Amino acid sequence: MPAEEFTGVTLARILRPRGLRGEVVAEILTDFPERLPKLREVWLADGRSAPRRVRVQRCWLSPRGGGQAVFHFADSNCMEDAERLRGLEVQVPIEQRAQLAAGNYFVSDLIGCVVWEAGASSALGSVRDVEFPGGAPLLAIDTNKGEVLVPLAAEFCTHIDVKAKRIEVSLPEGLLDLNRR
Repeated sequence: MPAEEFTGVTLARILRPRGLRGEVVAEILTDFPERLPKLREVWLADGRSAPRRVRVQRCWLSPRGGGQAVFHFADSNCMEDAERLRGLEVQVPIEQRAQLAAGNYFVSDLIGCVVWEAGASSALGSVRDVEFPGGAPLLAIDTNKGEVLVPLAAEFCTHIDVKAKRIEVSLPEGLLDLNRR
């Protein structure tokens, strides 16, 4: 796959070198960290230029790092090589992201969805972000009257079609005014 056609999903972000052999410590940014040690090839992205494909020589999850992984990439053989990787994102092609059970969604798929309230003739707004305050996640929806938070729960979000970028909601009376920011 040519780098200019690459669409990736970020699994980790490189924090710093580890040791003298070119290894790096990375912050884990996936809900499926058990996949990381099985990776044999990843793409390193800086957000400015095309991602580059690299071979993973070894990866393990840090037992005391609290959400960190250690990567050793091909052609990274010393601390100076590892230092040049600082800040890069470790990605895989979007087609390789983990499969989710029915009723679960990737945040990146929800962002940008247009939200329609049941029976309304115009859209309520679009999802700007998903917040995780504890309990049900909240859809942060930008409306023409400001941001509204709607629980991402089946009783409120009655139909979600991420391919069509459409979410239909059935909201109890007063919810829009209750949590408008």
